[in-house]
Amino acid sequence: MKKLSFALIPIITIFSFLIPSFVQGGSPSLYLAPSKGTFFVGSTFSVSIYVDTKENKINAVEIGLKFPADILQVTTPTAGESFVSEWLTPPSYSNIGGVISFKGGIPEGIATSAGLVSTITFRAKSPGVAKLEFLDSSKVLLADGKGTPLVATTFGGSYKILIPPPEGPEIFSPSHPDSEKWYSNPNPIFSWKKDKGVTDFSFSFSQNPQENPDIVSEGDLTSKVYKGISDGIWYFHLRTKKDGLWGRTSHFAVKIDTAPPQEFKPRIDIANKFVYFETKDIHSGINYYEISVWEINKVSAPASFFVEAVSPFKIPINKPGSYSVIVRAYDKAGNKQEAEVRFRLLNPLITYLEERGVAIKGIFFSWTLIFFIWFVLILTIIYLLFRLLNRQRGFKKGIKEIREAIEEIEKVEEKEKEIEELREKFKEEKEKLGEKLSSQNKYRL
Repeated sequence: MKKLSFALIPIITIFSFLIPSFVQGGSPSLYLAPSKGTFFVGSTFSVSIYVDTKENKINAVEIGLKFPADILQVTTPTAGESFVSEWLTPPSYSNIGGVISFKGGIPEGIATSAGLVSTITFRAKSPGVAKLEFLDSSKVLLADGKGTPLVATTFGGSYKILIPPPEGPEIFSPSHPDSEKWYSNPNPIFSWKKDKGVTDFSFSFSQNPQENPDIVSEGDLTSKVYKGISDGIWYFHLRTKKDGLWGRTSHFAVKIDTAPPQEFKPRIDIANKFVYFETKDIHSGINYYEISVWEINKVSAPASFFVEAVSPFKIPINKPGSYSVIVRAYDKAGNKQEAEVRFRLLNPLITYLEERGVAIKGIFFSWTLIFFIWFVLILTIIYLLFRLLNRQRGFKKGIKEIREAIEEIEKVEEKEKEIEELREKFKEEKEKLGEKLSSQNKYRL
């Protein structure tokens, strides 16, 4: 037992170095106050961002906050007291993208359980549930001389935005009954009751949530139909005239979205048999996805096989064949966008993707890469043929030169033969001449 305890000492020592000693009270946290609330369209409210350092001393914070831009609008990104003494970058926000960012420092450092970073003022634009969420980039930096970042635990907020209660007549819509829901019908109908003593109505229809109709009578009608309204959030405003006086205005919101989600293309990971898909919707947002995987030429009605799915989706196939994957994206108004990708599973090792390429043993080769390989291969073949032809030409030229050399050699041999014959002939003549001279000298003696 003692031996085991001594053996654990080095391990404990190593872990004591691996665990930062400066993290005293656990992970810091970022939270909002208030974290919940109910507000009316057109009103403003403030939300404060706090940090709890959990007994750790910090000297900088980086905060990213996301909000629904179709429901809320930032009017003031920073307000009130803050423990941040130096903003490293000015607080910024986008009412189009729905994001706010802060990056500030405290040179002297601080340890606090409720340190105020900033107070943001929002204006409620339209009815719905507005969720404020911290981005993953949010963190605090320790005052340890290194600026060691710590990922903070975050707690967002949820705020319900309502249409103000009617100050005038009560309005209802048989075509768009719920002001918080999106509808694909661009022809809203509004109705209201005529109370006793009411003689006239004045109404208007706009995208201003606080508009007041003029005091010009529209008659005593109790309903109104609008046709071909463009996408967005609209408000019907109504006031009544009673006893010669115009009363206060009531408002009724309708959310219209006739456009489908944006076009998209599913992506298939053949190695792991997953299909990935994602798209966006400008107005109402994506509600859910449906998917169908079916074997081409064997199933005539793939619509019956659609199931609700999330990305990535596991493709349930194991046998070779040609397949189609159809993904449908639905927005919150019920509009849909459909996308399809096809592939052919030749065998468990080779998959043919019509528009993308070929996967072999899970390794994907795009058509661009395949065409490039073919191009290089063709160029290589042409080069080798050219080299071969040049070799053949050189070989023929060499044979010709050898033949010409042989002919020259034969000519030289013939010349040498002629010279040898002349030499023999000269020798014979010389001998004859010598014999003749010898006989003449003999007669003289």
